Parts: sequence; structure tokens; C-alpha cells
Amino acid sequence: MQLLKAKDRGELDYLEMKAIFLDRDGVINELIYYSEHGIIDSPFTPEQFRLLPKVAQAITKFHELGFKVIIASNQPGIAKGYLSEETFAEIRNKMEKELAEEGAFLDGEYYCFHHPEAKVNRLKANCKCRKPKPGLLLKAEEDMDINLSQSWMIGDGLTDVRAGKSAGCRTILLGKMKCELCHLMDEQDARPDAIAPNLLQAAQKVEEVLSQEKSKVLSPKSHIEGRSQSNPRLRTSDIQPRTSDIK
Repeated sequence: MQLLKAKDRGELDYLEMKAIFLDRDGVINELIYYSEHGIIDSPFTPEQFRLLPKVAQAITKFHELGFKVIIASNQPGIAKGYLSEETFAEIRNKMEKELAEEGAFLDGEYYCFHHPEAKVNRLKANCKCRKPKPGLLLKAEEDMDINLSQSWMIGDGLTDVRAGKSAGCRTILLGKMKCELCHLMDEQDARPDAIAPNLLQAAQKVEEVLSQEKSKVLSPKSHIEGRSQSNPRLRTSDIQPRTSDIK
């Protein structure tokens, strides 16, 4: 398993930690269209990397709500020969710098660098960490003592939703709906707990759920009658999700 983590940010002193897991491309930064290949993919140079609007604000909101914020992302560009490890590190550094300039930071970064059709032999693998498998989230759980049942996976593809559900997290899909996506959600058992057009509105949805759960706990009626009920989940709204090419 090829994983890359952010450097530690102090002692992990919470009795029970919860996390927001974020896909990277299309969630934190813009996707890039490569006309020569006819594909939409990750940025392959630092110059191509651009934060999406209000991402730093959303990350700050997640921290205020008591979550660790962790990237969990398939990044097969090195395996496919599109960029070097050094260039990937430069892109990471630019991301962290631009987030820091807006007062935001990440608690960890977990990447799968493998691809089953990789040109780089050492990265050619059907691994356990490549989403939709939950390996990246499970590794973060082990490293950081994360309670996955209290955590969320947020991404712009059904692979993110499937990985989150497999790990026992709640999920939010970002983007706009296409009719065929509804069928894919059902076929792949990948219907998210909620849909939001961008990361900041996803943060607001998480805040709404936490508020609802807190109110239910504080309600005498719910304490007596609702003790056996599961935590309320956000229903899919009429905001429509976006699909992205599976990396």
C-alpha cells in the first residue's frame, strides 16, 4: 500500500476522534481538461493546481465542528507516467501553502498511487487502498484512532461514496445530478446520505445533522422513546450531484 501522510500536528489526545475524509481533485482543487488526451483529470503541474472557491472556509468549519480533516484520494498520475514523485510533492506543497494563506490546514493526507494498468511496474497493482475499496480510510482509522461511524466521506464520484459506505462512514456527493447517475447509484449501492453543490455547503449539511442529533439527545421525549432509533441521516435533496471520471 502506497500512502503519503501529512506531518504530525501534535499529540492525538482525543478519546474519540471523528474525521471528514475528502477526495482531492474536484473537491479541493479544480479538475483539468487535457484536450490532447480528451480526458478530465488531476493537475499534473503545480501551475495547474488551483483551489476551488471557499474550500479553506469549509475546512475551517469542519475543524470548528470537531472533525479532523483528511484527504483520501486515488492519485495514479505517477503510475501512468503523467508526472514524477517530485512534481507530485510540489503540488502538495502548493496546496498546503494556499490553504495556510487562508488559515486552513489538513490533518492528514492518504493517497493511493497504484493503478492496475500502470506503466510504472512497481505501482501496477490491484491494491486494497484504491477507492472504491476502503483501504485509505481504514489506514487513517488505524493511524489516528478515528471513529469511522462518526465520520464522513465527501467526494465528487461514486467511488468516494462506495469507499465511505464500505468503511462505515456517512457520505456526501458533490456536484449536479444527471438522470443516469440515479441508476448507477442503485446499481452500485452508492446512494449518498446527502448531496451538495460544493464543499462549503457540504460542511453546512454536516453541521445541520450534528445539530439535529444534539437536539434529539437533549429532547426528553426522544430520550425515552427514541433510544433504539438509529441516528438521523440526511436525505438526498433535489440538489443534483456531479459525476467525474473515475481516476
